Amino acid sequence: MRCRTLAATVLVAFTAALAFADDPKAKAGPSQAEMEAMMKAATPGDAHKKLNAMAGTFNADVKMWMQPGAPPSGGTGVAENSWALDGRFLQQNFTGNFMGMPFSGVGYTGYDNIKKKYIGTWMDTMTTSMMISTGTANADGKSYTFTSSMDDPMTGKASPVKETVTVVDDDHHTLEMWSPGPDGKMFKMMEIAYTRKK
Repeated sequence: MRCRTLAATVLVAFTAALAFADDPKAKAGPSQAEMEAMMKAATPGDAHKKLNAMAGTFNADVKMWMQPGAPPSGGTGVAENSWALDGRFLQQNFTGNFMGMPFSGVGYTGYDNIKKKYIGTWMDTMTTSMMISTGTANADGKSYTFTSSMDDPMTGKASPVKETVTVVDDDHHTLEMWSPGPDGKMFKMMEIAYTRKK
């Protein structure tokens, strides 16, 4: 997969170079302003640093509601969160159990300097789909709201998802997730409380 991605990147660059070669008005290279814009877009900033409170190893207490009003199912796990790509993305490796079965997942959270939004991906052993989220920091400076969609295995259709991440302090944060219930109204389907391992 990485080889294909690299090949695609090289192909795009080569095609662009050919286009410039055919255009007599084309510049020899990007201008100073263009270079500065590219560097600014590529450099992690304060928005990335705000995620640092979630870096480290955390015990996770998981609760999930299958439908509104139902008692929650529980689970536990360990989340190992570390910076990837020189501080551009916070990578989470989660291992644990849920409903008596082993469970693992991998996710990335970062900030897109161009879109001015937080972004995230999530993959786990309960599906072959990837969830892609976009979000913003809330006014309190300690919580983030993400929206995304998740493929419903029963209908085969995408279902909207809302997530809120709240940083309580450097040792605690929570993830809450909402999705539509049978009546179509959003209900809280999951809550994870993370406590830093000492």
